[in-house]
Amino acid sequence: MSTAARSLFSFEDTFVRELEGLYLPWEAAEAPDPRILALNAPLARELGIDPDALAGPDGVRVLVGAVTEADGTTTVAQGYAGHQFGGYSPRLGDGRALLVGELIGPDGRRRDLHLKGSGRTPFARGGDGKAAVGPMLREHVVSEAMHALGIPTTRSLAIVATGEDVARETMLPGAVLARIAASHLRVGTFQYAARLKDASIVPRLADYAIARHHPAAADAERPYLAFYEAVVEAQAALVARWMHVGFVHGVMNTDNVTISGETIDYGPCAFMDAHDPATVFSSIDEAGRYAYGNQPHITQWNLARLAEPLLPLFADQQDAAVEAATAVLNTFPARYEAHLARGYHEKLGLTGEPEDGTLGPDLLDLMHLQRADHTGAFRALAAVLRGDDAPVRALLPGDEARDAWLARWRAQLEAQGRDAAETADAMDRVNPLYIPRNHLVEEALAAATAGDLDPFERLLEVVQQPFVDRPGLERYAAPAPEEFGGGYRTFCGT
Repeated sequence: MSTAARSLFSFEDTFVRELEGLYLPWEAAEAPDPRILALNAPLARELGIDPDALAGPDGVRVLVGAVTEADGTTTVAQGYAGHQFGGYSPRLGDGRALLVGELIGPDGRRRDLHLKGSGRTPFARGGDGKAAVGPMLREHVVSEAMHALGIPTTRSLAIVATGEDVARETMLPGAVLARIAASHLRVGTFQYAARLKDASIVPRLADYAIARHHPAAADAERPYLAFYEAVVEAQAALVARWMHVGFVHGVMNTDNVTISGETIDYGPCAFMDAHDPATVFSSIDEAGRYAYGNQPHITQWNLARLAEPLLPLFADQQDAAVEAATAVLNTFPARYEAHLARGYHEKLGLTGEPEDGTLGPDLLDLMHLQRADHTGAFRALAAVLRGDDAPVRALLPGDEARDAWLARWRAQLEAQGRDAAETADAMDRVNPLYIPRNHLVEEALAAATAGDLDPFERLLEVVQQPFVDRPGLERYAAPAPEEFGGGYRTFCGT
């Protein structure tokens, strides 16, 4: 790395220095002709990096992993285990990714710079270690949409075309994603640590995770149990937010559950059009394990897997440790339901404690029965308060049930005594108009793969302001056309 590149990035490497055994030093594959496809200038500035300099030759070299120990950091492939679709794999790890280092932004936050698609590592398990342009751009646009929706998420700093093709069903242009995350510590990291012969690694990892993500736990009477409780709470809040916007992660394996509470790994993910708890998008989720409606239950199951390697830290006796972990884990449903209800309460324009706690669930049942568009139905409610029932009537054509629900809703709104226009405006601030609609994502990625980035850039611009109604963007607010079909499937990109 040149002197100019070193001035762009001042890396730290606490993960490498403190957690030997949980990674393998490794170098990125050479990118023969790297070229920026997408650069997240606002995020770069948030990190204290000049976007123009980042887009220059020195910045691009870092974004494809062309760094050495002389640059103050060591690129490593992180080790982790995981339950994948319920089956345990003791050695997964970064098969096509590298941790470049940690950045401290002007706000004092420590964040990872991590590369995806940077070449095979010893964890590759037979894959080529590369990534194609389409899946990397998907992660860029969907993670930025999630950020704009206010949902904790990893973010894409840049997508760099590598200048070489990768073999999938056909030959596709290759790319590397530069991802920013609070960290890449996962449930699977703890599972991997527990299988190592070094008995000190799990407590060291827990101490590191506490200091980095949940420092209040360090002052608790039982710090490790408080840490576990903090992760349970973070995941309960996160998944409730997914449910509010109709997001389906698609691959909720334990190696994709972060300790920080951020959404990670936008592989076979998508947003629902028609509301249906059974919605599945992932091409490999044939049994529907990670369907939209299963996400809270799977999260609790994944959190149980986190408790297992932590048990020796909870109590000296196995029975006491299991009892303590179970007590915390059993709080998940109530935590999740509280976050879920609070969010739907806000989406319905209600303040204070609801007199009728069934309003939200009953609306979802009505939407499911009518196959109403999840995003559109919530957004249309504000129009009712402005005197326009037409959007809701179009989305929920069943007159009797719809009108009965609307009457109950209006009664609660009237009881709170809030101005209707003020309520409608508040609802528009939490009910998005624009999400990454699946047909538009596919259209943009197909064009980008063929060399035309305009549809991608336009879609990205739209979803970065999801709540602001703008003339001329009607197609971005509309559900998929009928011919798009209900059998839409997404793929992990490997």
